[in-house]
Amino acid sequence: MTGALQSSSRGGRRRFPWGVVAAAGLVFLVLIGLGTWQVQRLVWKEALLATIAERTAAVPVPLDAVLEAGRPIAELEYTPVEVSGAFDHAAERHFFATWKGASGYYVYTPLHLDSGSWLFVNRGFVPFERKDAATRPAGQIEGRVTIAGLLRPPLAGKPSSIVPDNDTAKNIFYWKDIRAMAATAGLPAGADVLGLFVDAGPAANPGGLPIGGVTMIDLPNNHLQYAVTWYGLAAALLGVAIFYLLRGRRGPAAGGEDEDG
Repeated sequence: MTGALQSSSRGGRRRFPWGVVAAAGLVFLVLIGLGTWQVQRLVWKEALLATIAERTAAVPVPLDAVLEAGRPIAELEYTPVEVSGAFDHAAERHFFATWKGASGYYVYTPLHLDSGSWLFVNRGFVPFERKDAATRPAGQIEGRVTIAGLLRPPLAGKPSSIVPDNDTAKNIFYWKDIRAMAATAGLPAGADVLGLFVDAGPAANPGGLPIGGVTMIDLPNNHLQYAVTWYGLAAALLGVAIFYLLRGRRGPAAGGEDEDG
């Protein structure tokens, strides 16, 4: 009889769930890490937005003066600049884009600068059916012009594998490959093409096209929500783990003891 009671007592003991605790701890650390990463991204994004707001509110300065400072182009994004020269409209390149719900293209036109170099200017958006420059002759400004806009650095490469390859034969670009634009635009041999873009400001073009001022500067900032989500999941996991461990320490329910008796 005593042996049976001892056997039952040993059988009723529960081993501490080290495996469950280890797994839960690992997931908890991952969730905390993701939340902390989003907090760091939040700080970075807020600093970036503040920089963009400060720069875009500044008065445009000549591009030559900006470049003479010698700072890397990547650090000059959204700097307001002013450039002068003549457009080569026959060489315009078309970047597939949407603007206020409409499909179409951003028109990147080489500007022959007074300095002799060439610069691709994003003149703005045209609807899909107005891709052909012949459908918008009024906007093809001739002669010397002065453009105010925002400096944009080039991309180092294709941003993602899901982005389609540029169709240079049809003059349709899905990512801004400045080398391919320069190579297919029919510019003079040996043309010195600056390794940057300028997005033209909102000044209206004759005939209304292209529509300038299309630079996206209102960047999404959802990092706080993401951080709260990750930290919330970590807190929920911790609560479930504590409940599980406390329940396990209480042992078998009272009903089970009555049945044994």
